[in-house]
Amino acid sequence: MGTEVIRAAGVVVFHPEMNPDAHFLAVHRPSRQDWSLPKGKVDAGETLPCAAVRECDEETGFQVFLSARLPSSHYNAEGQAKIVDYWIGRVRGDEGFAPDEEVDEIRWIPVGQAREFLTYSDDADLVLQAASAPATTPLIILRHAKAMKRSDFDGEDDADRPLSGRGRGEAKRLTDVLDAYGIERVRSSPFKRCVSTVSRSAKSIGVEVQLEPTVSETGHASDPASTVKRITELLHQREATVVCTHRPVLPSIFSALASGLGLPPADIKDDPAWDARLAPGGMVIIHREWTAEGPRAYSVEQHQLPRS
Repeated sequence: MGTEVIRAAGVVVFHPEMNPDAHFLAVHRPSRQDWSLPKGKVDAGETLPCAAVRECDEETGFQVFLSARLPSSHYNAEGQAKIVDYWIGRVRGDEGFAPDEEVDEIRWIPVGQAREFLTYSDDADLVLQAASAPATTPLIILRHAKAMKRSDFDGEDDADRPLSGRGRGEAKRLTDVLDAYGIERVRSSPFKRCVSTVSRSAKSIGVEVQLEPTVSETGHASDPASTVKRITELLHQREATVVCTHRPVLPSIFSALASGLGLPPADIKDDPAWDARLAPGGMVIIHREWTAEGPRAYSVEQHQLPRS
């Protein structure tokens, strides 16, 4: 039996013209003669969110952005442990279905028929949970990509310290990750290493990087209360937003977000999704549902960039 865990990612996709979520997308795999959800293995160096989006495109022709995170499936495949991470997928484009040896048919199935139609009960459970989930909007807190070492930087102002070569590569890869969540607004510390991390993503969706001085290292050090106030304001704005900041600022930001979401500090202390020790290019995604009392966290996830 193999010891390495197989990682895969998939989506529960709902028909874009059906409201409420009445029909989901199922795929037929001729090699297994089963009906299941769009999913597939993660490529080397690929993030789970990007794998979920890519596999849906390859198997069905539908381009999606990721909404709320769903539970992962754990099972054995040919004697090897396998974990499949799932999201709700929202359609934003359709290139048309092209049958092949992996998937030869797709169908839109009424949610109420999930248990009788799908081959696997775990898939049906995911569909039913996804169908009952509220509409959500992501807020992404992103640590900037790898910067040049302070000891190697000969400039006068640390705010001008650029990304390293590795960091520039990370910034390129982050464009696809952020796009997977349908980001609409890009906000950043004014420091060069932060702006450079997200400028490519902003360009790809045709928006400007909006500068946020209070989430810079110096802004936070001089007035942490302003950092808390500003991040709480951004939490209450409904647009899908990424905020690029610095490692020393993350604990204050996460504490402010937890407070704004009504989460007691004890609830996030041991939750790995809220761990502020992000590596360069790491991020936390908060999928916010909207209630009469304000935003609430329907699901929270954390991703670090795999070393390529």
